[in-house]
Amino acid sequence: MLPRLSLVLGGAASGKSVFAEGLVLRSGRAPVYLATAEAHDAEMHEKLRRHRARRGSAWRTVEAPRDLAPALGGGTAREVVLMDCATMWLSNHLLAESDLAKAESALFAALDACPAPVVVVSNEVGLSVVPDNALARRFQNAQGALNQRLAERAGLVVNVIAGLPMVLKGALP
Repeated sequence: MLPRLSLVLGGAASGKSVFAEGLVLRSGRAPVYLATAEAHDAEMHEKLRRHRARRGSAWRTVEAPRDLAPALGGGTAREVVLMDCATMWLSNHLLAESDLAKAESALFAALDACPAPVVVVSNEVGLSVVPDNALARRFQNAQGALNQRLAERAGLVVNVIAGLPMVLKGALP
């Protein structure tokens, strides 16, 4: 049984999304994919196409690059929601120059109100070098802080490295 909130962390191309998808499918509930990425170039369009093809038709997909409350509020107790990913969601808000405190407050309120368990995928950015420009440093700090707040609330936290899960908090169902 999945907790109300699970967090799956990992670096870029670590296997975190594939692991999170498996976690959702093993729950036995109807899977909902909450997509936060926006495709601004051909490479990203192709990546999103590959992700959709990998998931197949069993998943209900909701695209919500910034405003997650309607998508999370539309879930049911018979479903499980995979939010992939918090990193893209945060990037979208940074690039839109949103009020991050307000956006995060709305995110946590929506997570608390969601009737379905939620699995959040997020990049672990704290293992890399300190970026050389202000926007990248702001992103790295904001992502680290968001991950910490998500991990504090989550009943299950898993770090995925080379496709292998390391449980940091809780126990795998």
